Amino acid sequence: MRPFLTSFFVAVALAVIACSPGDHEFPVLTGDYLGQTPPGATAALFAPGIVSTGMYTRDVAMMPDGSEIYFGVAFGGFSVIVGTRLEDGRWTEPEVAPFSADPNFMHLEPHITPDGGRMLFLSNRPPDGSELAENEVGGWTHQNIWAVDRVDGGWGEPYPLGPPVNTDENGEFFPSTTEDGTLYFTRSEAATRGNYIYRSRLVDGEYHEPERLGPQVNSTAAQYNAFVAPDESYIIVPTAGREDSRGGTDYYIVFRDEDDNWSESVNMGDEINQASGGEWSPYVSPDGKYFFFMSSRRPAPNTLPDSLTFDYLKELYTTAPNGSSAIYWIDAGFIEELRAAAWEAGP
Repeated sequence: MRPFLTSFFVAVALAVIACSPGDHEFPVLTGDYLGQTPPGATAALFAPGIVSTGMYTRDVAMMPDGSEIYFGVAFGGFSVIVGTRLEDGRWTEPEVAPFSADPNFMHLEPHITPDGGRMLFLSNRPPDGSELAENEVGGWTHQNIWAVDRVDGGWGEPYPLGPPVNTDENGEFFPSTTEDGTLYFTRSEAATRGNYIYRSRLVDGEYHEPERLGPQVNSTAAQYNAFVAPDESYIIVPTAGREDSRGGTDYYIVFRDEDDNWSESVNMGDEINQASGGEWSPYVSPDGKYFFFMSSRRPAPNTLPDSLTFDYLKELYTTAPNGSSAIYWIDAGFIEELRAAAWEAGP
């Protein structure tokens, strides 16, 4: 979660919607993935004007059958989880999830468990149910992992995961789970001031004491927001401070075998990681076909006008890429190509 802090205010300045609510007609969208044309080996902006709107947008989560898509949006000091669903063959206009609508609290980083029965997410709601102090509203105290259960085709009331995952002294965020319920998450350690990926096994419905993963996964003191494959065969880890970085925080992938050995981490490459953009929110679709990722890319040089105008800047204000975070997607086939390279580098 932490890279969000350094760019939040810049992102908010960019993220203003020019049109007023209700003065547009939502398009008819049918088919998988909001009816968007699937990408190939080149990363493409996901659902321009619908999901990627120019606002600070990140964090994808989907129901196992792909019939609901959720994403995080931050604007004006508010952070919410937004969702759209396929109803009668047509996608609904994105709306703030009801459990995420309280303006006093932050909600980001949704993750739906592989069985579709629960959504985990980051919130700054005080775990004891108390109110936030005035200077904490919109801030980053009480960073903990919360959950809502699937109830009657919707979501129930939010509740904290509690210990041993959530702690009072550290911050816990960006949950991701496997088919057997194992939870991966980031812990911002108060003692070391580092951010590391942790894992907690679910046994008889209870999470066990989390373990910090080894140096293949935690290769620096700055890991954030890891996505784990449902079969636990790999993990995608945004990492800062490495010599092979393309710039800032990059996506790295680490593979795991059946004996819980981890490969060396591999940079996911120039198509994903760019010097002009920060990257720290990965996701692979439930069918394994597409890699979704957040990137704060700027307009490509060959798309810039010869001379900047105020009209161009106003248009850029509400159009990704504009330097604010947006969601991109790409065919996930390249992940298997990285698997061989990772193991060849040595366990």
